[in-house]
Amino acid sequence: MTKLTDKVIRGTLRNYLAAQNPRALLEELRVHNGNAIADVVCIHDVAHCYEIKGETDEIRRISRQGSYYDLVFSKVTLVTTSNHLPTAMRMAPAHWGLMIAEHAPNRLVQLRALRGAQESSAFDKKLALLTLWKSELLSLCENPSALQKHSRDRLSAQIAENTDAQVVSANIGTLLAKRHANNGWSFAM
Repeated sequence: MTKLTDKVIRGTLRNYLAAQNPRALLEELRVHNGNAIADVVCIHDVAHCYEIKGETDEIRRISRQGSYYDLVFSKVTLVTTSNHLPTAMRMAPAHWGLMIAEHAPNRLVQLRALRGAQESSAFDKKLALLTLWKSELLSLCENPSALQKHSRDRLSAQIAENTDAQVVSANIGTLLAKRHANNGWSFAM
């Protein structure tokens, strides 16, 4: 029987998420200023991170990765396999969604939701905004030409200070979806 690796699970997860008609699906998105890489990000109104831990992956890494994901995504779901389930239930924060990937008789992999994702109380507007490029940050400013020389960090801080968390999250989702549509840097929908 084929091992349920990240690659095998990822294909099924992409199909599962694409069937929900998101604005964009992104892979390998660098977040928290490059400190972590989100496996799959599904954007409807906001960006929802899906972290995959296949049979051969080290599940304990989610404690470090998860701290970054909680700061930059309003929702996170862990997709893993039955061999990791006890550890996942213990280590994944209670607000994370949890899905199990299993072998299915009629197809290679089936996904089963064990719990839905809830909003992260650790969401940090400034750090989440650092997921965006400088040009994208400038597009959120009232007078972008006057702020052209500001660093990404300074722009993020200024936008975060003056914008509600839900608006920040929605703006990030919109700009990441637009980036995907304009640059084709993720897989095709």
